[in-house]
Amino acid sequence: MDMFNRLDAMVRRYEDIGKEVQEPAVLQDPERYAALMKEQSALTPLADTYAVYQACKKDIADSEEMLSGENDEEMREMLKEELAKAKEQLPELEQKLKILLLPKDEKDERDVIVEIRAGTGGDEAALFAAELYRMYARYAERRRWKVDIIDAEESGIGGMKNVSFSIRGQGAYSRLKYESGVHRVQRVPVTESGGRIHTSAASVAIMPEVDDVEVHLDPNDCDIDTYRSSGAGGQHINKTSSAIRITHRPTGLVVTCQNQRSQLQNKEEAFRVLRARLYEMEQEKQTSEEAALRKSQVGSGDRSEKIRTYNFPQGRITDHRIKLTLYRIEQVLDGDLDEIIDALTTADQAAKLAGLED
Repeated sequence: MDMFNRLDAMVRRYEDIGKEVQEPAVLQDPERYAALMKEQSALTPLADTYAVYQACKKDIADSEEMLSGENDEEMREMLKEELAKAKEQLPELEQKLKILLLPKDEKDERDVIVEIRAGTGGDEAALFAAELYRMYARYAERRRWKVDIIDAEESGIGGMKNVSFSIRGQGAYSRLKYESGVHRVQRVPVTESGGRIHTSAASVAIMPEVDDVEVHLDPNDCDIDTYRSSGAGGQHINKTSSAIRITHRPTGLVVTCQNQRSQLQNKEEAFRVLRARLYEMEQEKQTSEEAALRKSQVGSGDRSEKIRTYNFPQGRITDHRIKLTLYRIEQVLDGDLDEIIDALTTADQAAKLAGLED
């Protein structure tokens, strides 16, 4: 089935849904109604763009027909101008339709669990990890997403040796999935008396939230330990052994959670993280087995891959996967990530389109 046959079929489906949701039987079935509305919402951008594309084609045909029979020079110039404009717009619309027809990542609309770990660089790496946490938290705030810390190990100077947190919001995974990998920082630490630039790093893992049915997790395979939270003190310190450590024996994965106030809540959070990690391990295994898929991605998503450098002396951020350099490091670290994420999304779509055409 070629592109336009597929488009025609999908638009027919879109129109059929519009009629079906008006039927009394559907209106009385909340589950069916919700499923249809979700499907209609997913098809709306494609149907709208295709309508604009067809209107543009009609404008071209009409202008060419009128031009062939028009003798008035002023009118001919106006028709030529309209024709040129429509012809310029047509390939852009066709490209947009191709992107809309790309297979959707069913994980895109999911919430995410983010893990940030300080790497090489000691205290400076821990400070950078804390800055990355703030960057993602500020980005989430800009998009009105909800952020909850699951677990954190702070360093003595305001840094974070590691932090895991959830971000809940529409399309969270679709926007953040390209952030997995090693982030590198180059700057002169406050403690550096000689003014030398140091290089430090932190790794970021972005994992989609998963349901119980998607991951086989037998509680009998897990050792669950409790301990006291190691907070900074004050009114929030936990006097009881409510923090949870889960060790998954088959894989050796260890998850801790101490941010919630009750042992039960910490246990539930820890299992959420463990499910996400197990799912990520399975996805990485599949990806490594599918070379063609890996080729069509912007980066492998592997947390060991160096993806971005934050150079403070030059005020520069460089994303190495797409050779993008921006000179506004402060704004990006304050959560203004859309320009980078949009560029990564566009590059990924272009790579996937090229893969389909090969």
